[in-house]
Amino acid sequence: MKITVNTLQKLAHEGQKIVMLTCYDASFASLLDQAGVEILLVGDSLGMVIQNRDSTLPVSMEEMIYHTRCVAAGAGNALVLSDMPFGSYQESPQQAFANAARLMQAGAHMVKLEGGAFMAETTRFLVERGIPVCSHIGLTPQFVNAFGGYRVQGKTDDAAARLLDDARQLAEAGASLVLMECVPAELAGRISRSLAVPTIGIGAGADVGGQVLVMHDLLGVYPGKKARFVKNFMNEAGSIRGAVEAYVNAVKARAFPSEEHSF
Repeated sequence: MKITVNTLQKLAHEGQKIVMLTCYDASFASLLDQAGVEILLVGDSLGMVIQNRDSTLPVSMEEMIYHTRCVAAGAGNALVLSDMPFGSYQESPQQAFANAARLMQAGAHMVKLEGGAFMAETTRFLVERGIPVCSHIGLTPQFVNAFGGYRVQGKTDDAAARLLDDARQLAEAGASLVLMECVPAELAGRISRSLAVPTIGIGAGADVGGQVLVMHDLLGVYPGKKARFVKNFMNEAGSIRGAVEAYVNAVKARAFPSEEHSF
């Protein structure tokens, strides 16, 4: 069954968890699709896991288009979600539309924008013109220099209130999904319950609509210190396909993330 925005809404309404993984090429797109991953995120995380950069900031629009085209070629039923890279959408809604349209023409079904309520106008502008949007709040990697590093967001009462307001405004602007990264589990659950649209978490606890991981983290192939929310599913799997299926099953069964993977 082809996964669409309506499918995601139906899954959320039925209380079924949504499974997302990053993906950057056709071969893995086919494997992940067959293993039951519902959303393939063509992430600007490719800057780190593929290009060995220090952050996502150097990733270009042309690179995102190339990898989106590759993933779309291999995807069968999964929904293809593409990141809007740094500098491609912050200037104006018109700039965002021009670049989002290029990603859609490359095969994306939805685009992801980082940022809170200040992105509501741009979100509305895209949605009104036929481009579904996933809003990304909490730890937004494109803002790493402004944050002073990769830190958990929403820890104080004021910060939590801002994140809740961000999520509500973005959902009201028409976002089809709200992705929360590195947000305390209790807050993420509260935000999820306040929204009519599905939520996705990474380092945001289990009380959200679905989960996403960077594929290289799931497979244990990305070097360096692992984030708290990461689990290496290859440890007990006999194959890459087995590791992906274990992740899908764990998310669907609400076995991942556990408390040890949450804040």
